[in-house]
Amino acid sequence: MTGAGDSARTAPVRRVLLYGATGFIGRQLQADLLAAGYQVRAMVRPESRHRALLDDRIERIDARLDDHSALRRALTEVDAVIYGAGAVRGSSLGDFLPANVGGLAVLTEVLETFPQIPLLLLSSLAASRRDISWYATSKAAGEDMVRQHRKLAWTILRPPAVYGPHDLELMPLFRIARAGVLPRVASGEQRLSFIHVEDLAAAVVAWLEHEPALRHQVFSIDDGHIDGYDWHQIAGSVMESRERGWARHAFVMPLPHALLKVTARINLWLARLTDRAPMLTPGKVRELRAPHWIGDNTEFTRLTGWQPRLGLAQGIRKTLDGSATAPVLATPELS
Repeated sequence: MTGAGDSARTAPVRRVLLYGATGFIGRQLQADLLAAGYQVRAMVRPESRHRALLDDRIERIDARLDDHSALRRALTEVDAVIYGAGAVRGSSLGDFLPANVGGLAVLTEVLETFPQIPLLLLSSLAASRRDISWYATSKAAGEDMVRQHRKLAWTILRPPAVYGPHDLELMPLFRIARAGVLPRVASGEQRLSFIHVEDLAAAVVAWLEHEPALRHQVFSIDDGHIDGYDWHQIAGSVMESRERGWARHAFVMPLPHALLKVTARINLWLARLTDRAPMLTPGKVRELRAPHWIGDNTEFTRLTGWQPRLGLAQGIRKTLDGSATAPVLATPELS
């Protein structure tokens, strides 16, 4: 393999070190990397309750994110690193920092002694608005940690809302919408991009195959629906994905901002009282109500040839019903 500053690699990537392998996105990455013929090592916390979710063909490295010596051993004979570890829930900024910033600080420090190994950071579109929430602040800080290492061969991917099998956030919302009601948490003018986890994993494989052309760049990718979806289009996609027996149309129901704010504050107070990590917080409400979260595949596709396969309707149907073929409504019934 050539150094970080060279324009091409003399040997193909064979072994990948994967962070976050047992998470929602990581489980899809396990499958896709193995299917593409890569050997995979996974960094797993010794105390993790999800160790059983690791494929038997993957070499497990038991180590905490701040274990410098274990990381040095793990990087031996590795051709690329994918950092997919991350915290998405928390009752303070401190809950997000260890995984979203601290682990990257250790990794980039150790990678300085392995500058030929390229690094992909799976970040978030939220990093583009760093002050909107604790999560966004931590993801932006993680990107900053990577960007300051100019000698490293890094790339950053910023996906929008990711959904698919094992997703605990969006899929319950889509199930509710199939039953006839889609709660709308923002203004009717808001536009949102989405990406199915299979398409995100395919983009990661595309990075491995074209990495030299992608160095020191940040890409905000999505499912290819230009300018994202408005709430009526989201409702229409849910209906397009449905099987017979579900509601014929989804009523888009606005949720009062004041109600969301009060609920988020109460939820945060209860979470701190019970020492748990909440999803709904005042910062998350600000994220949910932002005017738009929109990706753009143009540059990433130009450099890699990657194209997303699943639009929102097809992705929802594939996840909930096991098929990517969705019936097309001649006239979608929207509220």
